[in-house]
Amino acid sequence: GDSITYGTGAAESESYPSVLQGIISRTVINAGIPGETTAEGLRRLPSAIDEHRPALMILCLGGNDFLRKLDEGEAKKNLREMVRLSKEKGVDVILIGVPRLGLSLAVPDLYGEIAGEFRIPYEGKILRSILSKGNLKSDYIHPNAQGYRKMAEAIAELLRKSGAVR
Repeated sequence: GDSITYGTGAAESESYPSVLQGIISRTVINAGIPGETTAEGLRRLPSAIDEHRPALMILCLGGNDFLRKLDEGEAKKNLREMVRLSKEKGVDVILIGVPRLGLSLAVPDLYGEIAGEFRIPYEGKILRSILSKGNLKSDYIHPNAQGYRKMAEAIAELLRKSGAVR
């Protein structure tokens, strides 16, 4: 992930990975790096998997590609490859759709397409919902503590529905 996974705009203990860990009572590693693009995430992924050996990866990445107006086709290709590599190494994946910033906060179709292709759980509404409400944001592009809590709750619900946690 990028700055949203990292928890920019809130205390470390208020990031969605920290809050999610408390909700699901499982270890959640926060591997978010502010400013990271999908290409950088793809380059980092193999070593992160080897280092942490996760059972599950929450993939929430793409916002910096959109902010920098990088090619969405490349972002899709990078995200697809991240899912493929993870699954190849025995890591389950859930995908979080990241909206393009602007008037509509539209989440690109590429996230749903990747989730459908790999048949992985997908949450495509929570970030759009959070970023459309001023009281859930710390700035123009990051949730605040309350927004991260809502994100963690939505991810926990997705994990329950998919059977990844009870």
